[in-house]
Amino acid sequence: MELQLEPLRLPGIDPKRPIVIAGPCSAETEDQVMDTATQLCKKGIKIFRAGIWKPRTKPGGFEGVGTVGLPWMKRVQEELGMLVATEVATPKHVEAALEAGIDILWVGARTVANPFAMQELADSLRGVDVPVLVKNPVNPDLELWIGALERVNGAGIKRLGVIHRGFSSYDKKIYRNLPMWHIPIELHRRCPALPIFGDPSHIGGKRELIAPLCQQAMDLGFDGLVIESHCNPDCAWSDASQQVTPEVLDFILDKLVIRSNAQSTESLEALRRQIDECDNALLELLSKRMRISREIGQYKKEHNMTVVQTDRYNEILDKRGAQGVLCGMDGEFVKTIYEAIHEESVRQQIDIMNK
Repeated sequence: MELQLEPLRLPGIDPKRPIVIAGPCSAETEDQVMDTATQLCKKGIKIFRAGIWKPRTKPGGFEGVGTVGLPWMKRVQEELGMLVATEVATPKHVEAALEAGIDILWVGARTVANPFAMQELADSLRGVDVPVLVKNPVNPDLELWIGALERVNGAGIKRLGVIHRGFSSYDKKIYRNLPMWHIPIELHRRCPALPIFGDPSHIGGKRELIAPLCQQAMDLGFDGLVIESHCNPDCAWSDASQQVTPEVLDFILDKLVIRSNAQSTESLEALRRQIDECDNALLELLSKRMRISREIGQYKKEHNMTVVQTDRYNEILDKRGAQGVLCGMDGEFVKTIYEAIHEESVRQQIDIMNK
C-alpha cells in the first residue's frame, strides 16, 4: 500500500528544517506546564509537547494526570499562541484530545507494536483532519512501523509523520534505545514524502547525549526534532535524566549545523561512480568467495563433515574484526558483515549437502 500523504501544514510554523517540538515528558501541574511553555516560547519554540497520559509497563509509577491536564494545554495555546501536542494510546484519549483542541497527536512505541490497538486508534481518527506522528515500535521491525502508518492513513489521515525514538534492547550500551539509523533511512527511501522527526531524549536517555543526537538527525536529513524540556528537569516526575531546561535546549539548537539537501554536484557524482566501481568489485569477490564455499561444501559432503565448523568460524570473526580496526573500521561492523557472509555460505553448503 502506498501512503497517501499531504504536507503537515502546521499554522505559523516555518517548514524549513528543523521543526522543533519541545516540552516536558509529562504535564505535572498547571504551574509547571505554563512555566516551561513560557520559557520555551521566549526561546522561539512554536510547538509545545507534554504527556497527558503516560504508558508505564510497571504499575505504581506516575501514569500522567489525565484529562485534568488538557485545560493546561489550552492555556498554552490561548496565552502563548503555541501549538500543542500530546500522546494518545486509546480511542478515549483521541476523543478527549480532539475535544480539547489539541493540535498534533502522536502514537507511542508500545501502541505501535500492537496492530489491534493501532486499528482502534485509526478507527477513532476516521473523518478527522489532524496531524498524527507515529513513533517507531519498541522492536526494530520496519514492516510493523509501516503497517501502523498504513492503518492510520487508511482511516483518512494524510497529514502523517514519524518519530524515530530508537529501539529497545536488552543489551544496554551507550543509549537508552539503540538508534539503528538504517531503519529510518530505509523508511525514508520507501516513503520519501514522509516527514521524520528525531527523538534524542528517548534514544539517549541522558541529557548529555541530546546535542550529538540532534546533530546526527540533522546530518541524516531528518525534518524535525522532538525534545523533552522541563523548567526544573531534576525534579521531573518522569524521565528526569533525559530532559533539559529551555535555556540548554536553546543553546543546543543554536549550535546545530543544518546541512543542505541540495542536488548532487559533478564532483559528488564522480565520487559516487568510484563507489559503484568498488561495489562491483566487492560483488565479484563475494561471488568468488561463495564459489569456494560451495567447493568446501562438496568436500564436507564427501567426507561426511558437518557444515558449521565452530572453531573456524570464531577464528574468522576475531581475525577479520581485528583487521577491520587496523583499516579504520569499527570491529563490530566488520563482524556483522562476516556473520552475514557466513550465513549465506552455510545456506549454500546446506543446499549442496541435500542434493
